[in-house]
Amino acid sequence: MEKNQIRLNRFLALCGLGPRRKCDDLIAAGAIMVNGELVTEMGARIDPSRDKVEYFNQQVRPEEKHVFILLNKPLRTVTTASDERQRKTVLDLVEVDQRIFPVGRLDYDTTGALLLTSDGKLAFLLAHPRFHVTKIYRVLLDRRIRPIDLHHFRKGIMLDDRKTAPCKVEEIRIMDNASLLEVELHEGRNRQIRRMLETLGYQVKKLHRIEFAGLRVDDMKTGEWRMLMGEEIYKLRKL
Repeated sequence: MEKNQIRLNRFLALCGLGPRRKCDDLIAAGAIMVNGELVTEMGARIDPSRDKVEYFNQQVRPEEKHVFILLNKPLRTVTTASDERQRKTVLDLVEVDQRIFPVGRLDYDTTGALLLTSDGKLAFLLAHPRFHVTKIYRVLLDRRIRPIDLHHFRKGIMLDDRKTAPCKVEEIRIMDNASLLEVELHEGRNRQIRRMLETLGYQVKKLHRIEFAGLRVDDMKTGEWRMLMGEEIYKLRKL
């Protein structure tokens, strides 16, 4: 065995094609070529510095190592890299060597799940409305919501001369005679939930995002952050 050789399935995993078990399936299915030759042998090894590996005739290379962080954003923090008013930003809460930036935004007074990464391309895709990334919020209102307003909220409301997309909303609890809602959105307009409810005559007392792109902060304290695991990163890329 040559010193620089590694297993082909490991190399494919480093290229972002999935876990090693899935990469074994790709090899067995005849989807992988090495130096122009079809390879279907389990346990095959390659030299990444010399060998050309192709997946369905497209050369693949190991991905740049990016950082992916999930933060449970606290109140009164700004979702930007810096703030001209010298307010605390989400980057002040996370200590890493790489240059990272937030995926999308959460308002100054909104808490919850926020993804930060050094992968600009993936950040752009996850934040783009076209890809319909799921976002789930808990929303505490100033009073009980009327059933007819729940209906209007689900069907869409005119904001900026354009109707919001249909969404899911349920009243999950009554707290001090006020509604606690769970809202699932696939859009990302500026202050969307607050503005939709203001249009219907309600004020939002608390807004907390419990989930972004399948990542939840249920078991995280306010202000706590953690690195994503490999399987979580793989699922984000699949989105």
